[in-house]
Amino acid sequence: MPTKSANLNDTFTLKELQEYVEQTSVERGFQNETVQDRFMLLVEEVGEFAKAMRPLHGVKTADDSLQTELEHEAADIQLLLTSVCNRLGIDLESAVIAKEQKNRRRTWK
Repeated sequence: MPTKSANLNDTFTLKELQEYVEQTSVERGFQNETVQDRFMLLVEEVGEFAKAMRPLHGVKTADDSLQTELEHEAADIQLLLTSVCNRLGIDLESAVIAKEQKNRRRTWK
């Protein structure tokens, strides 16, 4: 019996995203990658996001540079960050809520 493929709807929670990333990690054969493997890929994607931003801010790029979509690079970052959190056992939704509660008590200058 084939397993059901992971799916996201347009109103998913962070918890559902974490479950989706975990399931697709298995479906795509990435379940044995280490935290370090996933983190290196995350850093690489942050670099690609920065490169994709360069033309938006007047930074020169080579004519033969591959122009990528910022949205796709941002999604790659989110998915890889979620994967790293999964490997570390971090409940990302709870972490974001706790951090924002802490930030609300801070004074911002």
